[in-house]
Amino acid sequence: MSEKVYFEIRNLHADVEGSPILKGVDLKINKGEIHAMMGPNGSGKSTLSNVIMGHPSYEVTEGEILFGGQNMVELAPEERAQSGLFLAFQYPVAVPGVTTAKFLKSAFDAVHGEQNIKAIAFLKELRANMKYLGVREEFINRYMNDGFSGGEKKRMEILQMLTLQPQMAIMDETDSGLDIDALKVVSKGVNKLVSPAFSLLVITHYERILNYIKPDHLHILMDGKIVFTGGSETVKKLEEKGYDWVREEYGQEVLAGREEASKV
Repeated sequence: MSEKVYFEIRNLHADVEGSPILKGVDLKINKGEIHAMMGPNGSGKSTLSNVIMGHPSYEVTEGEILFGGQNMVELAPEERAQSGLFLAFQYPVAVPGVTTAKFLKSAFDAVHGEQNIKAIAFLKELRANMKYLGVREEFINRYMNDGFSGGEKKRMEILQMLTLQPQMAIMDETDSGLDIDALKVVSKGVNKLVSPAFSLLVITHYERILNYIKPDHLHILMDGKIVFTGGSETVKKLEEKGYDWVREEYGQEVLAGREEASKV
């Protein structure tokens, strides 16, 4: 893997309870690149994000997930986070009894080491990020996501991202259920991290977030495989035509490829 490539998926196959969901995903993301992934319901997008971070309900049956030259498939979820990967969830969970400040400091210590930042400096940076995202300071002492609205939970995901400063982030439909104002705030937080040393994979159902987080490349996932890769202009084409053109232009080619593979 070249020095420029931060992240690479090679021929990834994964099952859920014995049912194949991912059927040969190939993907390369270079340093500083923003990639978007879209596809119809049931195509495997959320499965891919969970497999990348090592969710125990998903079994990798073939292929590799390479990050920094290391195969992530061999690592536990916490080791993947320590390597610099971050996943923003579609449905963030509540953590009753643990304040936002305590949760985020514990997460930071687990990823970066306890001696990397003192509590006072950490809280100063946390408050600055909360102000940047429009999160009221009272949330610092509230239990993490406990009783939060959907939009507040999504802001907390981005607050975690700003706190942990990952080398690469995967957003699993973080924009789902957000109104336009909350979407702008989430996008603002993500764009603060964008740099030549940060890579991003935005998994989404909706084109609108890609008006605020501009992708370098857009991939379309269907039936567990990436069937099309294009540039940011693909967003407009999807807005106008949906996925019918993908099925018409690439569907038969994909099916034919599977039929040939089954004969081998």
